[in-house]
Amino acid sequence: MNKTVLITGSTSGIGLGIANQFAKEGYNIMFHGLEVNGAEIAKEVGEKYQVKVAFSNANLLQAEAIEALVAETIKIFGALHVLVNNAGIQFVSPIEDFPNSKYQNIIAINMNAVFYASKAVWQQMKKQKFGRIINVSSVHGIRASEYKSAYVTAKHGVIGLTKVLALEGAPFNITCNAICPGYVKTPLVVGQIKDQAKAHGMTEDEVVEKVMLKKQAVKQFVPLEAIADMALLLAKETSTTITGSSFVLDGGWSAQ
Repeated sequence: MNKTVLITGSTSGIGLGIANQFAKEGYNIMFHGLEVNGAEIAKEVGEKYQVKVAFSNANLLQAEAIEALVAETIKIFGALHVLVNNAGIQFVSPIEDFPNSKYQNIIAINMNAVFYASKAVWQQMKKQKFGRIINVSSVHGIRASEYKSAYVTAKHGVIGLTKVLALEGAPFNITCNAICPGYVKTPLVVGQIKDQAKAHGMTEDEVVEKVMLKKQAVKQFVPLEAIADMALLLAKETSTTITGSSFVLDGGWSAQ
């Protein structure tokens, strides 16, 4: 039987990159996202790699919706071996101007949803005596940047939760790890480059060099494939003793 993976936020960006790599390796996939054509995206990947797929647009702001998403995954596929908590949102503002509603939503999606999803899969993973929880945190889970108070708070929280789940999961062959990327050239980041170029009166190349990749020693965006390959490694049956760790793919940002 093919293993099953649930990936939140998997109809675009990092999540879609991870989904493609898992499909390539023969995993059945529960896709999740808010794109209106999410079901079509899932279907295309399924047909390309000849794996079983399903799609949900569950609202990650609601614990009950997350529980229902996990239950639906188990019902459709009969099992759930790997959970990738990838979905995230961002908002940038000085703290004195930071809207409370934006802060609450970022904490809810980027941190609380990770807790609710992990809690929801726990019983199934214990029953299987196998589980791999992979949390997509960020370099901002270990480093701070100005004007990202909510995001940095949430991503630091995810790393703390990762360690707790690793300890609780150890007796049941459930591992939990975090992946902490620097900037990845997703459609979201491409949009940010354009916005920042306009705001700062710079060219897009200058924004990449002087703003986005300024703190990285390697002046390149982190390849999607590197993140997906790391996720695949952490999902392996042989990765039993890799747990409670944060794997930083940040071009040397945190080495400084």
